[in-house]
Amino acid sequence: MLTDIITNNLTVIFCGINPGLKSADDGHHFSGRSNRFWKVLHKSGFTPYQIEAIHDTSIIDFGYGLTTAVARATSRADELSKEEFDQSLETFKTKINKFQPKYIAFLGKAAYKAFSGKKEIMWGQQPECLCGAQVWILPNPSGLNRGFSLDDLVRSYGEFYQVISH
Repeated sequence: MLTDIITNNLTVIFCGINPGLKSADDGHHFSGRSNRFWKVLHKSGFTPYQIEAIHDTSIIDFGYGLTTAVARATSRADELSKEEFDQSLETFKTKINKFQPKYIAFLGKAAYKAFSGKKEIMWGQQPECLCGAQVWILPNPSGLNRGFSLDDLVRSYGEFYQVISH
């Protein structure tokens, strides 16, 4: 089971698609050995040091939180059905309305495509808000996402960091 790391009025809530099996098993976000989230977060400026997955709750000290679009753990996000996203949407909206983050950063396009019903989504800032939060789409840091190198991820997350830190 993977628990949200969330509180009121965060600057950003990072939203993964769903937990990986290792993260769900050990109860820490982005704990898979090949996942690059914590390294990218640090290298792009969000944190002054690289947080270890076992200390994932410390992300809240920087004004950021973590959640997933769908709670069910899988080895690959493409194992999720459209129905699972549809069933998760209201729970997700309730969470965002309750905690009111300034930004939601979806990690990858899949969850936001499912939640918004849009067929095409560009990377970066989206034209519409979701429950009052500005939406940003970042590449998924999963080690399975070979379409983005570490440098690509750092550049993309860094652009987002520049926007939120000014």
